[in-house]
Amino acid sequence: MAGGGARVGPGNRRQLGWVNYGIARIGGRVIGARAPRIFTTLGRNRRLFRRWLWFAGALMPGGKLPREDTELLILRVAHNSGCEYEWSHHERLGRRAGLSEEEIGRVRQGPEAPGWSDWQATLLRAADQMHSDGRIGDETWAALSARLDEPRLIELCMLIGHYEMLAMTLNTLRVEPDFPARL
Repeated sequence: MAGGGARVGPGNRRQLGWVNYGIARIGGRVIGARAPRIFTTLGRNRRLFRRWLWFAGALMPGGKLPREDTELLILRVAHNSGCEYEWSHHERLGRRAGLSEEEIGRVRQGPEAPGWSDWQATLLRAADQMHSDGRIGDETWAALSARLDEPRLIELCMLIGHYEMLAMTLNTLRVEPDFPARL
């Protein structure tokens, strides 16, 4: 991790409070590891953590976009943002959602890499445009609109924006990954 260790380290039971500590422990059981550092770090802001978790859960896994599309978008955001924490978690989740190892590795090459379907390239392009321009361009929007209804278009924008915000936070706090990235 560039610049040294964590700026805000994972909290203990006293720092997290019983509720956040319990959430973090349950999160660890779900991923088959110790409590995720994202929970034990962000959980140090007790009130904000639970509100963020509710919002984040509404996007993933509770969103209406197909999980494979969601994971493809999140992986591209993680790559664009240089967020090793997000990447390491979502390459695992991407495989569970149906992305192949080859597709996950190809995310780093971007929407112009050979092998993407037109739809997958459009999703990657949307993530790239929001990252670089702060908005999705008209041509990409038209391609998205041809396939998604308005609630899903809003969700797609919120998903990309949320994971950009989260990547910036994780990178700034220097939250160390729970797992090594494979690709």
